[in-house]
Amino acid sequence: MSKSKRLMELMMAVNRKRKFTVKELASEFGVSPRTILRDLQELSELGVPLYSEVGPHGGYQVLKQRILPPIAFSEDEAVAVFFAVHALRHYASLPFETESSSALNKFYYYMPQDTRDRIDQMKQRVDFVTPARQASSPYLSLLLEAAIRQQVLLVDYESRGQRSRRELQPVGIYTRDGLWYCPAYCFRSGELRMFRCDRMHAVEPSDTEPVELRHVHLENRLHEQRAPVEQEAVTILAELTPAGVQACEAAPWPDPRLHLREDGSGWLEGEIAKRDLPYFAQFFIGLGLDITVKQPPELLEAIRTKLAELTAKYKPCK
Repeated sequence: MSKSKRLMELMMAVNRKRKFTVKELASEFGVSPRTILRDLQELSELGVPLYSEVGPHGGYQVLKQRILPPIAFSEDEAVAVFFAVHALRHYASLPFETESSSALNKFYYYMPQDTRDRIDQMKQRVDFVTPARQASSPYLSLLLEAAIRQQVLLVDYESRGQRSRRELQPVGIYTRDGLWYCPAYCFRSGELRMFRCDRMHAVEPSDTEPVELRHVHLENRLHEQRAPVEQEAVTILAELTPAGVQACEAAPWPDPRLHLREDGSGWLEGEIAKRDLPYFAQFFIGLGLDITVKQPPELLEAIRTKLAELTAKYKPCK
């Protein structure tokens, strides 16, 4: 094996290991311990963060912030990765804001000049537009880390103008239309619910024992979400035009579920909590003639009430 190939494979090997000895690496690569020591010295000079420990249980460790081995990209792959990260610049908040900016700068800096010229031209020709939002979501990293580690957080949350402290166990975070959402198990309601990340005014660890949610993630959370308590739920049924279907496809709720027809129209059907009636009334009013709500009577009454309030607000002056 050539020295350059051995160094490349050695870099990948030490990145995979938490701790290793010179003897172990010498045996794995079929070279002498002296050769491995020289190779490790070269890796260290190249920037691989190695740390040595002396004593009977000593050896080498790679520090927490490990450097990944070089990866060969084609020009099109490099451009695709660049713009995938470049598109994130529209978001006011990111769970890895500093890291993405640093990665983008490194990626661009080490590209050949002709590739950089191509990217500079493409910046004016392609974009991934996200609605501009004034709301900030400063706790995305904490929420994501809690979802990964199955931790409970104490959250100061604002909803409908009211503040409350809730214990939440996040499932994950995702963004839609420029806003960040966090599906989480709410210990107050005893169910999985959706929370707006920009409405979280403070987040800190809680000592509460987490529930078992390791099998729940963003892709299957809708199937795991508990139905509203029967006496507090109502069933929605509404017809949609094709335009109404398109508007509801971007909605973040799990229920009511959207059903499609071949002609592009569809309908909504499913249970919602009574406490959510004002939200759905407001949303459906925004759809105008593209939705026809059939039931429940409580929702129809909520829509009529809101329309009456709007009529009164914009009543012509005498």
